[in-house]
Amino acid sequence: MAEKEKTKKKEKKEAKKVLERTYNVPLRKEWLKSPRWNRTKKAVSALRAFIAKHMKSDDVKIGKYVNLELWKHGIKNPPHHVKVNCVKFDDGKVIAELFGRPIEEEKPKEKPKKEEKPKEAEGKEEKIEKIEERLGGKKEDKLEEAKEIEKEEIEELKKEHPKSHTPKETAKQPFFKEHRREMIPGR
Repeated sequence: MAEKEKTKKKEKKEAKKVLERTYNVPLRKEWLKSPRWNRTKKAVSALRAFIAKHMKSDDVKIGKYVNLELWKHGIKNPPHHVKVNCVKFDDGKVIAELFGRPIEEEKPKEKPKKEEKPKEAEGKEEKIEKIEERLGGKKEDKLEEAKEIEKEEIEELKKEHPKSHTPKETAKQPFFKEHRREMIPGR
């Protein structure tokens, strides 16, 4: 009995293909109605509307490769036509993908359980422990030692350099004009 229940669940999860068609969708007529800086967005919505109308479904997903083709030349220059393969499933969902490309169905993302720690978090804790072992003590102890050393260095610098700044004695140099007279011969 358990096996029969499992197969029934699998059948429910797997959506069956009901309809599969190929369309060459004209986009230019729609994106010419919008400003230049918004044309590819308009082309995407036109593609979605075309597929919804012809496949008779409101749940339309545009595939990765169609999206890349539409946005290939940026937001201002979408293609005039796009050839797409559309597949309608028994649950009413329609997926459109570029002609000649495989249709990738979306996989539901699994959420990690709250009780269990993610693997990444466990790895970070282990890395921190290894670093502490290499340094020969805990991270906090090393920070305190570093602060003490820094204070000692600051005190030594204060002893070397007194607080009062005396102006440096500058050697008397001749003005630029006098120096120039010496350089020019014949004067």
